[in-house]
Amino acid sequence: MAAHLSTFISHYGSLAIFVLMTLESIFLPVGEPVMGYAGYLAYTHELSFFGAVVVGTIANVIGGTIAYAIGLYGGRPFIHRYGRYVLLSQSHLQRAERWFAKYGEWTVFFGRLLPGVRTVISYPAGVAKMRLGKFFVFSALGSLPWNFAMVFAGFQLGKHWEKLDSLLKPLTYFGVLVLVVAIVWFWFGKRRASAGRQP
Repeated sequence: MAAHLSTFISHYGSLAIFVLMTLESIFLPVGEPVMGYAGYLAYTHELSFFGAVVVGTIANVIGGTIAYAIGLYGGRPFIHRYGRYVLLSQSHLQRAERWFAKYGEWTVFFGRLLPGVRTVISYPAGVAKMRLGKFFVFSALGSLPWNFAMVFAGFQLGKHWEKLDSLLKPLTYFGVLVLVVAIVWFWFGKRRASAGRQP
């Protein structure tokens, strides 16, 4: 897959980065190879280092906003209709809304820094109706250092930029672990609340 991505980026440059990183923030976890290869192209002087960082960050914010809108306008009806099949309920949603109301900006900020989480973090922000202005700011603040780090890593690795993926695998596993722990905590919290209400 990385070979296909690199060919696409080589042909279309910043436009390819924009398209791929927009999709990355909606559903496609390709950020590491895309921005790592952008760093390699900066190393060979085919792309601007800071231009790649800026384009990737803008694309993340736009893609994240699309995911946010899906969560905002489709989240509650979706959970109301289909949530019971995946152990979700309206009380889950209400808990998420309260959690994002209290910690929302930091959830988005740190979620943008974690492989395995950054691709999906915008959906619960939309479902919880996080203020759009805050979402923009913290999504950008989280995306910018991540994109800079990926481009910098690709630049430093030079021709061996492909190693970036293997170097990031431990972080990817950590990000997935954080996501799983959050889901389990959320679910068991709901179970405890239900048990407490029973006579």
